Amino acid sequence: MENKVVDLLKEKARQIRRDIVTMLAEAGSGHPAGSLGMADVFTALYFNVINHNPKKPADPNRDRLILSCGHICPAQYAAMANAGYFQKKELMTLRKINSRLQGHPHRNSIPGIENSSGPLGQGLSVAAGIAKALKMDNNKARVYCITSDGENEEGQAWESYLFAAKNKLDNITYILDRNHIQIDGPTDDVMPSLEPMKEKYEAFNLNVIEIDGNDMRQILDALEKSKTAKGNPTMIIAHTIPGKGVSFFENDYKWHGKTPDKELAEKALKELGA
Repeated sequence: MENKVVDLLKEKARQIRRDIVTMLAEAGSGHPAGSLGMADVFTALYFNVINHNPKKPADPNRDRLILSCGHICPAQYAAMANAGYFQKKELMTLRKINSRLQGHPHRNSIPGIENSSGPLGQGLSVAAGIAKALKMDNNKARVYCITSDGENEEGQAWESYLFAAKNKLDNITYILDRNHIQIDGPTDDVMPSLEPMKEKYEAFNLNVIEIDGNDMRQILDALEKSKTAKGNPTMIIAHTIPGKGVSFFENDYKWHGKTPDKELAEKALKELGA
C-alpha cells in the first residue's frame, strides 16, 4: 500500500473522529469510546476495502458490512456520511425523535445499513446467514462483521462461529474490537475468561490475524489477507484504544457510554485538529 494512500486514509479517519465527537455532543448521549477506537477500521472499510456504491446501495453484488455491536454506530454513520450515503448535516440529528440515525441502527432506516442491531450477539448470526446465502447463490460478494470483545461474552457469538466454520464460510471476515472495556468496567474484570482469545477462535476453526487496530497499514494488510483465506472464516483481532485520538477519553471505560459536554467537546476537537 502506497504511503500516500495510507496518509489520506489516516486524515479521513481524523475527520470521522471529529464528526463523531460533534454529533455525540449535539445528541447528549451515545458511545464515544468504541466509536473513536474503531474509526480507523471503518475508514479502511468504506474508503478502501469493501465493494460498495452509495448510489446503488442495493446492488446484489455489493459487499455487506454488518455492525453487530450497534452502539458504536456513530462511527458507521460518520463514515457513511463522508462516503456520500447522506448529507453530513444529518449527523446532527443523531438520537433525536424521528431521526433516521438512532442510537442503534435499524435496517432500511438508511440505504446501506444492512442489519438492525441492539441485542448483542445477533449481528454475528446475521452475518453468517448472509455469507451462507451468498455462497448458495454463487455470489462472490464478501461479508464484513464488526463485533466487540464484550459482545463475545455471549453464547450466541460462539454458536455463529461454529456455524460459519462448519459451512466453510471463507467469504466472511470478522473484525473484533479488542479494546478491553465495556459499560461496567474492564473486560478483564467483568469476564476475565475471555482470554486466550486467539487460541479460542483457532479452536473454533477460524483463521486468526492479530493487529494494532489503530494502525492503518496493519488494518489494510489484514483485510487483504482475509480475502485470500480459503476454507475457513477469518477473525481479525483488532487491538484498539477506546476513545482513540482524545487523550482524556482514551482507555477510560467510563467513556463507553458517556458523552462530552460542549466545553469538553471543544477541547476534544482541538486535539483532533479541528
